[in-house]
Amino acid sequence: MRLERLRTDHAPALLVFERENREYFARSIPDRGDAFFVEFAARHRALLAEQAIGICHFHVIVDDEGDLIGRVNLVDVKDGAAELGYRIGESASGRGVATAAVEEVCRLAAATYGLASLVAVTTVDNHASQAVLERNGFTAVEDINIEGRPGVRYRRRLVDAP
Repeated sequence: MRLERLRTDHAPALLVFERENREYFARSIPDRGDAFFVEFAARHRALLAEQAIGICHFHVIVDDEGDLIGRVNLVDVKDGAAELGYRIGESASGRGVATAAVEEVCRLAAATYGLASLVAVTTVDNHASQAVLERNGFTAVEDINIEGRPGVRYRRRLVDAP
């Protein structure tokens, strides 16, 4: 698997990925709603504009056959920190993809984007996501509410950052 920085030509495959995995994702994280799909093209352009000015770093995860199997993003970049978010498709779950992708984006965050720390949130019932974060050196720092669901905020200091 490899991470690719989000590009314009990723849009069609990313939309298919999101549609195919919508029900799967909704089991453990809040659903994005119908508007996300209706407005996908405009949203994709907006994400690329945010990336171009450096306030976000978006990536897709591509498997060895070239299929898009996930995404991992760093959003709200400010003062050497960002929020990590990721989604792995159902067909790739349980194979270590999330752990490897988060590990790689943490490396990029420090070495390429110059970030010193990351935060991430997950619902308390998303044990797989919690395990991915903990395997990658994140520590639970507070209980939170995520759109009406109990959640946990995690933090990781990136020791390789300047």
